[in-house]
Amino acid sequence: MGKVLIIGTVALDTIETPFGRVEKALGGSATYAGFAASFFAEPALISVIGCDFPKEYIESMKKRRINLDGLKIKDKTFHWEGFYEYDMNEAKTRKTELNALEHFKPEVPEKYKGIKYVFLANINPEHQLSVLKQMDKPDFVVLDTMNFWINNKRNSLLKVIKDVDVLLLNDGEARQLFSTANLVKAANHALKLGPKAVIIKKGEHGALLFTKNKHFSAPSYPLENIKDPTGCGDSFGGAFIGYLAKTNDLSERNFRKAVIYGSVVASHNAEDFGLNKLKNLTMGDIEKRYKEFQDIREF
Repeated sequence: MGKVLIIGTVALDTIETPFGRVEKALGGSATYAGFAASFFAEPALISVIGCDFPKEYIESMKKRRINLDGLKIKDKTFHWEGFYEYDMNEAKTRKTELNALEHFKPEVPEKYKGIKYVFLANINPEHQLSVLKQMDKPDFVVLDTMNFWINNKRNSLLKVIKDVDVLLLNDGEARQLFSTANLVKAANHALKLGPKAVIIKKGEHGALLFTKNKHFSAPSYPLENIKDPTGCGDSFGGAFIGYLAKTNDLSERNFRKAVIYGSVVASHNAEDFGLNKLKNLTMGDIEKRYKEFQDIREF
């Protein structure tokens, strides 16, 4: 089984949607990505938590074979509180407590440095750069980001983009980063910076994959019950790189399969709060929905 290094946040999330509320649930970009990647590969996390982090959350990550040797413990855990209205494509933040994350300096354990697949999940781009510099020339690097870093760490973010193979962002972030309303133009701008591919996530409307000469449109899955979309983008990225690490095939055709697997896992994630669905998901569930995605594409 392939290995994936993931740098990102491990958090306690308080989330409210029209369908319920959870207090200090297990969350964070590295956590969602790690759970999603674990269906295909062996994830190893780089992050920080506080002394208040529940032991049962550690155990639930270990059950998914997520290596936590790169997880530091210091002060209090990063806490995010947000809510969704009926437009479930946009989270609104009520409160952000950085806590241990504020002075976090990522350190890659020696045994992680040779891992060939790296996911730079959503976190300060300066931390993403630091991790890349500590690695021994990985074969494949995926970068995810968000509007906060586009606004506040733009220059650092552009530096990271030049050193990655795939840039992953949503449609609003793509328009914001490249100052254009047209997603094709935004993707072309991104490709000129260095990545081999750009994936633009469109929430309930699917995802777009752009490479130098081609593009691919992945459909969305028509969910009847959406409870909480928190972490869907992270789950997409984790499953995408996890599948590529498992197959060790970086062809255009396999990129497309990885995008569908990413969409499959993300669609499952939205069906319950926090990581509740991914904790109990099976590979059989994933393959069944992958087949349904294939059926959606037939015409």
